[in-house]
Amino acid sequence: MNKLLKNREALLGLLIALMILAIGLVTPDFLLPSNLLEVYNDTSILIILALGQMLVILTRCIDLSVAANLALTGMVMAMLNSAYPGLPVPLLVLVGAGLGLLLGAFNGLLVWKLGIPAIVVTLGTMSIYRGVIFLLSDGAWVNAHEMSESFVAIPRSELLWIPVLSWVSLAMIGALYYFTRHRRLGREIYAAGNNPTAAFYTGIDVGRTQFIAFCISGLLAGLCGYLWVSRYAVAYVDVANGFELQVVAACVIGGISIMGGIGTVFGCVLGALFLGVINNALPVIGVSPFWQLAISGSVIVIAVIANSRAERRVGRIILKKAALQAN
Repeated sequence: MNKLLKNREALLGLLIALMILAIGLVTPDFLLPSNLLEVYNDTSILIILALGQMLVILTRCIDLSVAANLALTGMVMAMLNSAYPGLPVPLLVLVGAGLGLLLGAFNGLLVWKLGIPAIVVTLGTMSIYRGVIFLLSDGAWVNAHEMSESFVAIPRSELLWIPVLSWVSLAMIGALYYFTRHRRLGREIYAAGNNPTAAFYTGIDVGRTQFIAFCISGLLAGLCGYLWVSRYAVAYVDVANGFELQVVAACVIGGISIMGGIGTVFGCVLGALFLGVINNALPVIGVSPFWQLAISGSVIVIAVIANSRAERRVGRIILKKAALQAN
């Protein structure tokens, strides 16, 4: 039991399971495999965005422009599809992902080369990207009847009885797990966030590492731009407005330290699933959706407090060991 309490991911997984069971007692249909699969599918975009945000937070930065990036890339792809319905969907996805990468790189360059705090940069670019959407679309919407059938079909189709959107999120989980665990750059991201000074003396360019993290986050946001717009078959200025709060919350709840260098892919995924279960359960049990933001904000505060206390305990243990070795 003590090991379970010390394992953040196991504890969070147990909490999610208990929440699902508790909701199932009120509404038994919630426990149906088809419904649970739909809950995961609804959370897939949040999972993908949170994975990109995780890399940025690991480097002691934050990207508040991910939702605006998603909205801008989604609008560009929707407008291209509307104007040129014959364009292959994979080409449109490449355009969106490439644009998202460029938007993320712009954030990263400002942080790396100009030394501007990431929160200031991304607050600014968040507004810039939303403004660009309005300039491109003149405030107009791109609706379902203006999109081609092939454009909206992919996220809604199924492979082996599982929605393609869920498969995409599973693929991103696997890719990010491999990247963070088995690639040198992935380990450098942890080192740069855990102790930037030590990382510098070991030859790691901390600013370049932060830049790469922003690029990956932007790339994933661009991919999500297509997934969001095609799944809901609509694109407009305020798509995913405020969704960056959910993304940051998923990371923090999953144990990603806002001080950098601490966190795992599975923890991040569990944090997103925690919010996904809450967001899907509140309407089922009759709680107003207007409480969702308040609940998410409260959970962020609680998670930050829990993370900071855990990190202080780890620090004291290290200092005690160092003192014993010195004696």
